[in-house]
Amino acid sequence: MPASQPWAASRWPHLSERELACRCCGELYLWPEALDALQRLRLATNAPLHLTSAHRCALHNARVGGAPLSMHKRLAFDIALGGHDPAQLARAAHASGFTGFGYGQTFLHLDTRAHPAHWFYGQRSKTKWTSLGLF
Repeated sequence: MPASQPWAASRWPHLSERELACRCCGELYLWPEALDALQRLRLATNAPLHLTSAHRCALHNARVGGAPLSMHKRLAFDIALGGHDPAQLARAAHASGFTGFGYGQTFLHLDTRAHPAHWFYGQRSKTKWTSLGLF
């Protein structure tokens, strides 16, 4: 839902409005289910999560070449892999309630779509992630 409800800092203490808002205009989209999953993932990893992308307004999504129906137009997260064991991060994300997984060379895309989905961003990403024994 658009940010018509107040930010719940006590519910999501490891998250900030700034890191979740659209990078081009500051539009904020609050989707409690996705934010709860991200908070659980942060607690499970016991390490900071560097979000390289979260919500995108329609204009920003188009500018970065995002899919027309991208989950980022609501709320999805691209998490940089630096400092994380990729396999452990993916397993923790699944246990935290994420259902959409996009596997990149340097990041993991996560969202809470209605039906589970997994995809790779190119052959090199597929090779990297399949070598981890997740599939």
